[in-house]
Amino acid sequence: MRFDLTDLRLFTHIHQAGTITGGAQASHMTLASASERIRAMEDSLGVPLLQRQPRGVQPTPAGRSLLQHARQVLLQVERLQADLGHYGAGLQGQVRLLCNTSAMAEHLPRVLAAFLSEHPGISVDLEERPSEDIADALRNDLCDVGLASDAADLAGLQVHALWADPLVLVVPRGHAWAGRAGVTLAEVADAPLVGLAEHSAFHAHLAQHARRIGRRLAYRVRLRSFESVCRLVGAGIGVGIVPRTVALRCARQAGVQRVALAEPWAARQLVLCLREGHALGPAAQLFVQHLLGSCAPGAVSAAPSRPRRPRA
Repeated sequence: MRFDLTDLRLFTHIHQAGTITGGAQASHMTLASASERIRAMEDSLGVPLLQRQPRGVQPTPAGRSLLQHARQVLLQVERLQADLGHYGAGLQGQVRLLCNTSAMAEHLPRVLAAFLSEHPGISVDLEERPSEDIADALRNDLCDVGLASDAADLAGLQVHALWADPLVLVVPRGHAWAGRAGVTLAEVADAPLVGLAEHSAFHAHLAQHARRIGRRLAYRVRLRSFESVCRLVGAGIGVGIVPRTVALRCARQAGVQRVALAEPWAARQLVLCLREGHALGPAAQLFVQHLLGSCAPGAVSAAPSRPRRPRA
């Protein structure tokens, strides 16, 4: 049995992607080369490592054992490179980061730009996901770091408070709701909406809460950014739900007013999530330290266990 680091990285990439094709792309090799390497590994062991399914692959019991050892080996190699990097050109590495729409649009760009400038040898594999999916990905070791809303089920994860991020309703100036103390989602569901694109994590988050009250949100138009949402709301096209930071920033230029969204899940906070008891590689450790140093300090705790909500 002879596996090299390329084999181990490929296998972890396949697990993260859920497909051999995705793992091959992440490993910068052709599908044929990746498939041949997996066959050679299975032949060497004499047991299958992956179970082929209609929508991808899952590791077999032998594959899960290999995955655990592969992660330990690759983490040790990353630590070795980090130690030796102090004598050379600097630390090399990659951070697997998942974040929700609000973090991606409002809070992360400034922090990420500063971090990448300080560490030219580190890259960040960044993807936008709904907060519930981020929590699940962390539990399944499919990412290193997650930025999510504390309204999600974060049971069993280590949590650092980062930014207050309540959601509000934006309406055109002079709208009938402008003087209201708060508006419920059920009321919003009866109004024409301006929102983000259907594939966005933010859209999925709102749709999930609408389904829980037996409603469906009626969009007149979907756009690519919160700023565009505010501009069209200000033009009288409809109303929209955005983070409060966006509403404050765009109020004057877009001509919108904000109204509290009277839902418990709207009074949320963005948090840094880590897998409980999971050792981070040097690059991810540096990113976490940088992120926490850039934000107001928050207590670290294991999120309490609570019943899982229905998945979107």
